[in-house]
Amino acid sequence: AKFSPDPSIHISKMNVIIPFSLDVPCDSNGQRMWWAFLASSMVTFFGGLFIILLWRTLKYLWTVCCHCNAKKKEVHRITTGDGVKRADKDEGVASEVGWMTSVKDWAGVMISAQTLTGRVLVVLVFALSIGALVIYFIDSSDPIETCKNFYKDFTLQIDMAFNVFFLLYFGLRFIAANDKLWFWLEVNSVVDFFTVPPVFVSVYLNRSWLGLRFLRALRLIQFSEILQFLNILKTSNSIKLVNLCSIFISTWLTAAGFIHLVENSGDPWENFQNSQALSYWECVYLLMVTMSTVGYGDVYAKTTLGRLFMVFFILGGLAMFARYVPEIAALILNRKKYGGSYNSTRGRKHIVVCGHITLESVSNFLKDFLHKDRDDVNVEIVFLHNISPNLELEALFKRHFTQVEFYQGSVLNPHDLARVKIESADACLILANKYCADPDAEDASNIMRVISIKNYHPKIRIITQMLQYHNKAHLLNIPSWNWKEGDDAICLAELKLGFIAQSCLAQGLSTMLANLFSMRSFIKIEEDTWQKYYLEGVANEMYTEYLSSAFVGLSFPVICELCYVKLKLLLIAIEYKSDQRERVIKIHGCKNLNNQEGTLGFFIASDAKEVKRALFYCKACHDDITDPKRIKKCGCKKSKMPTYKKMRLACCFDCGRSERDCSCMPVNVRYNMDSPQRDIPLPAVSVNDCSATLRTFEEDQQSALSPKKKQRNGGMRNSPNTSPKIMRHDPLLIPGNEQIESMDENVKKYDSTGMFHWCPSKDIEKVILTRSEAAMTVLSGHVVVCIFGDVKSALIGLRNFVMPLRASNFHYHELKHIVFVGSLEYLKREWETLHNFPKVSILPGTPLSRADLRAVNINLCDMCVILSANQNNIDDASLQDKECILASLNIKSMQFDDSIGVLQANSQGFTPPGMDRSSSENSPVHGLVRQTSVTTGANIPIITELVNDSNVQFLDQDDDDDPDTELYLTQPFACGTAFAVSVLDSLMSATYFNDNILTLIRTLVTGGATPELEGLLAEENALRGGYSTPQTLANRDRCRVAQLALYDGPFADLGDGGCYGDLFCKALKTYNMLCFGIYRLRDAHLTTQSQCTKRYVITNPPYAFELVPSDLIFCLMQFDHNAGQSRTSLSHSSHSSHSSSKKSSSVHSIPTTNRTNRTKSRDSRDKQKYVPL
Repeated sequence: AKFSPDPSIHISKMNVIIPFSLDVPCDSNGQRMWWAFLASSMVTFFGGLFIILLWRTLKYLWTVCCHCNAKKKEVHRITTGDGVKRADKDEGVASEVGWMTSVKDWAGVMISAQTLTGRVLVVLVFALSIGALVIYFIDSSDPIETCKNFYKDFTLQIDMAFNVFFLLYFGLRFIAANDKLWFWLEVNSVVDFFTVPPVFVSVYLNRSWLGLRFLRALRLIQFSEILQFLNILKTSNSIKLVNLCSIFISTWLTAAGFIHLVENSGDPWENFQNSQALSYWECVYLLMVTMSTVGYGDVYAKTTLGRLFMVFFILGGLAMFARYVPEIAALILNRKKYGGSYNSTRGRKHIVVCGHITLESVSNFLKDFLHKDRDDVNVEIVFLHNISPNLELEALFKRHFTQVEFYQGSVLNPHDLARVKIESADACLILANKYCADPDAEDASNIMRVISIKNYHPKIRIITQMLQYHNKAHLLNIPSWNWKEGDDAICLAELKLGFIAQSCLAQGLSTMLANLFSMRSFIKIEEDTWQKYYLEGVANEMYTEYLSSAFVGLSFPVICELCYVKLKLLLIAIEYKSDQRERVIKIHGCKNLNNQEGTLGFFIASDAKEVKRALFYCKACHDDITDPKRIKKCGCKKSKMPTYKKMRLACCFDCGRSERDCSCMPVNVRYNMDSPQRDIPLPAVSVNDCSATLRTFEEDQQSALSPKKKQRNGGMRNSPNTSPKIMRHDPLLIPGNEQIESMDENVKKYDSTGMFHWCPSKDIEKVILTRSEAAMTVLSGHVVVCIFGDVKSALIGLRNFVMPLRASNFHYHELKHIVFVGSLEYLKREWETLHNFPKVSILPGTPLSRADLRAVNINLCDMCVILSANQNNIDDASLQDKECILASLNIKSMQFDDSIGVLQANSQGFTPPGMDRSSSENSPVHGLVRQTSVTTGANIPIITELVNDSNVQFLDQDDDDDPDTELYLTQPFACGTAFAVSVLDSLMSATYFNDNILTLIRTLVTGGATPELEGLLAEENALRGGYSTPQTLANRDRCRVAQLALYDGPFADLGDGGCYGDLFCKALKTYNMLCFGIYRLRDAHLTTQSQCTKRYVITNPPYAFELVPSDLIFCLMQFDHNAGQSRTSLSHSSHSSHSSSKKSSSVHSIPTTNRTNRTKSRDSRDKQKYVPL
């Protein structure tokens, strides 16, 4: 029989081809059409891939064939006669190629966001992709396959519009692609293949399949590119963060979409019977717990396809989770912690600190900057560094969170400078790494920081640390660098070697100066020990304050005495306006310099509040007050005009000249006006009777002067031959014999600025000494410099050490001979900067050789300096100072014969101006005793440079310093035998609060280095000699530091139990010397005799401080123009002097009697005519 078809059999046949399920509500037969949607995507993908490959194959074959016939075609072109037609044909081909190229370029511009239209298109495509993904999220709540009418379903219509736009954009991308094959295989192309064609099939079949529409989530990978197009992402960290997040989220959502598809559909080979109903967000949850390896088990995959996918996803997802999540968390946390921008507080300034930011540098800076002795510091400190702080540094910032903020960034990045509001900052401070192995590289990096900051904001004030002196010249090349506006470079090598050089002139001065600009809290000790007096001095700092109008018209010595006695303040310098209207700092101003209105004073005091007394002082209100604490601001606006001021105004009105140039007033009257006088009754004065009135005023002044006043006004006993007029002549206006000789000899003795002694350059071979030559020279009273270094060592800049010892305010015979002991290879590299200084010798050898040390008579030296250029080449901090420590211990353990008898102690030392050097009664050796013999190296004055502060414990074996003790509390530092560069850190804070402090310190320790001199050194890197002129010789008239002995001389009566205040006043009024400290034997307070020769520093003792005969007094002395007349040269053996523990030609004893033939000498010079060269 004929076979009749059975419907059931037909359905079973169809089950093999098209599986069905009752889950599809729109189909009565339950047939699924997922294969049609998938087929559209596969056909599009593989069909296009086949066409591309076919085209490439045909093109390759055509190229090969054309290559074979190339020669025939070339011959044919040559023999062809129709040239016009051939040209037209080539032009047509060229125009066709040009059209295709232009379309391709246009499409490339459109998709690369190079134009505004292109950027809008790119952003629009991304936004529509996210919109299509949102539609997928909405449709995921429906079954996988549903029947939808395109004309009635709104979401399907929107999805259709989106995909039409995607299709057009796909066409643009295809046209612009250079390699069509790679373009076809791109991720974005694959996304389009499996999302665009199924939408068109949905419209045709009136049904929707959720399918692979989740692939639209892969478009999130381009999120960072879109934000960069919109100029939202600018930093690398933000771009990296968005990239990581977008990759992680897009992968997560895409994988969740696949699990959602297979789990809700089931396995095809199981006739979709093993499906489970999971929402899309449950699948998202499942993927997250899977990636994190938690796997709760509440949701899991049932289908074979789902489980197989999970196996492979765990391999990649786990790796991605472990890598991306911690990195994302780190970026977010760091960005919140040290990112962002500084928000300035209204009414509060802020500074930016950058450079070498470490726990040590920051703690030292904050300890000094935020010290309680300063006035209320209403300044916020913003640290900027490109490395996040460690836990210790972070804890330090938290302890000071009210005034300190940290931001991660670099000053080389303008964006980071904007974050810390550098344009509104009060200053920018740059810290240097003092312990780096390459100082030049460190300076170069700091100079680049200065350039970057000045380029961003030229007006910002910058204070930077520099390691090498020669690198300061590069700062002068920055156009906006202006030291007059507050920009400063603190050269650590310059100041360090300057401090050490000053210690060669007055041992212990380095410690005193370092303590003055460092903020130290007062530590009270009840026991009568040397630490008690030392710490009382350590509590003093240097401050500035304007002088009140009560001081106007007074001379510097008078003001200084008044401040010390009345206000309990030590005035050491003033800043005033010169005739050229420039601000000039004068250290220990001379008598003929009268105070002006608005003069700034430099004081040594223990607290900033104490210095306010100088501003508040009023003669009318505070004259009878004995307690300086009661000096407060009074109601007087200004003091009454003194009587002599009235007289001066009347006189100047009569002669028609300024009061400075008025000549009708006798010199002694003008001189006496420098001192505060009591009111003297004057008769009625008319303008025409000026001369008679002045004579009356002069007589009253002379009769009113007590012996004490007379002593103040000249320090002389007025003899019949003494003329006040002659006494008041300035030595600069009437040069001494030495000055005239200097100008007449036509010889360059000083550098072009007149600040330093100079000589023609010498070859290094001429200054090299052998051991035998050094021994025959019989060196004495010299300076021995033990230097460690080799060919590879970084230069430390020995010129900065020699310059203070060659300052022109010393006479030539007063210069100490300098002998360098060290490697000749290293010293040859330094010699280029030293060959213009006189009295310099070199002994090639090693400081560890006792034979070399004995050859230079180290037991007869005034100071032994131990330096090292190899300290920063060692990683272990404890071993950085090993060479200096070994050399110091080696010298201290040496023993010497009593060879001092060969040399007579004949130290001219310092004699105040006007003292006789010729008479036997006033002989310079009067009151001096024979130099104490040095038989052990422990008595040799030594100063050792250290890098690591903790290594100071190894210098003295007899001290009880704890390794954790701060440097300034240790015995070697208090005694001035050790110096570390770390003490200079305090200069950053001191310079910020008052830039004049740095100028004052630099003037004191460098011997007179000026910005003009730095400009000259930047040009030639060497001092240039100059002929003596009145201007250059005038530069010699500046003060210098010396030490005054009390064991004999005019102060001997005060040395045995006298008061320091009486000594201060007597030295100031009689010899115009300003005392500011004591260098005392360590065991001077003990009743029993001690053999210890160590001394320590006492800064600015109180008035009633008791003196002992062995004390040495630190003082500032004026340049003595007459000191060079008695001798022009002095042998090495005559530079020795007495001190109970050491020899130093800077320790001076003053004869008790004044000069008797001073008037004759003055008269003779008065007659000389000054002829400038």
